[in-house]
Amino acid sequence: MLDDSLIPVSINPNPSFWKDKKVLVTGHTGFKGAWLSLWLQRMGAQVSGLALEPSTSPALAGLLKIDELIDSTIGDVRDQTTVAKLVGRIQPDVILHLAAQVLVRQSYEDPMYTFDTNIMGTANILNAARSIEGLQAIAIITSDKCYENQEWHWAYRESEPMGGHDPYSASKGCAELITSSMRRSFFGGSDTAWVGSARAGNVIGGGDWSPDRLIPDIIKAFTAGEEVVIRMPEAVRPWQHVLEPVSGYMVLAERLATGTGGEAQGWNFAPYETDVKPVRWIVEEMVARWGDAARFRIERDDGPHEATLLTLDCSKARAELGWQPRLRLDQAIEWVIDWHRSHLDGNDIRAVSLEQIAAYEAMGVTAET
Repeated sequence: MLDDSLIPVSINPNPSFWKDKKVLVTGHTGFKGAWLSLWLQRMGAQVSGLALEPSTSPALAGLLKIDELIDSTIGDVRDQTTVAKLVGRIQPDVILHLAAQVLVRQSYEDPMYTFDTNIMGTANILNAARSIEGLQAIAIITSDKCYENQEWHWAYRESEPMGGHDPYSASKGCAELITSSMRRSFFGGSDTAWVGSARAGNVIGGGDWSPDRLIPDIIKAFTAGEEVVIRMPEAVRPWQHVLEPVSGYMVLAERLATGTGGEAQGWNFAPYETDVKPVRWIVEEMVARWGDAARFRIERDDGPHEATLLTLDCSKARAELGWQPRLRLDQAIEWVIDWHRSHLDGNDIRAVSLEQIAAYEAMGVTAET
């Protein structure tokens, strides 16, 4: 984690690197993927996407009209032929692989789909990338839950063992092992790309309507004038605004493409230590800021196992990539509320999202500075 007194100025993705780069984003119709695609397109990248149709209605990708901005392909990363044909057609310079089944509870309901998507989907992307000349960098996005959770109070570093109690966590640990194996077996030579992986915390932001996630559940209840039900008020998570890890993914890809290979490893992108909070704190903050008689109640259930304590250490990213968080958690929550209020008011969501990206960039410096 980061000691607040030691935080230097943040680094932004470098627009001159991304301009005219051919970039494949898998999972571009998802929450993080849509934000990432919008930001890349803003910097002049030639973005292509591979993903399933959005799984929620409304969906961020639809509100952003992301298919008007990028070359969008609706397809499944589990389909090896689809992946190989698309990667071969695009001939990307950079691949950012985000496509995944991302929900812990859904992984209990359908573990085989979770394993197939998160493990074999990752293997399909890396296997297809092996034959692409000119490919410079591959960033595989996994999760903070890839670590074997010990329920301890200190933050997990990149050297901690992979693991996972639930199928989702296990699948992300396996995706890291697949990435490591493929990297050492097939990548990193003079004529191949460098491959890194990225692990982020519990990501929040405007446009997430996924089921069984805290902020989306809160927003859904508040907008309907209903009481939000909280299952695990004591669960502690490394909360961070979506633009934090997304910026980290791009900075990592830049360094993979322009470095000497030392960046080809796993990286944590985490919030400030003081912004690792229990669920109850988040809910109370949301209630206070939303107003309009917003309220919640605690209703514990006997659902499947979920980790209680989980934090990440991003000291390595700070020291070696120059990346660190810049939005404090109270600011992040304010940005989430502002975004959703704008959506309820019928404002242009693409413009609102671009304004938040610009505001985030203004808090840091570019790699050229």
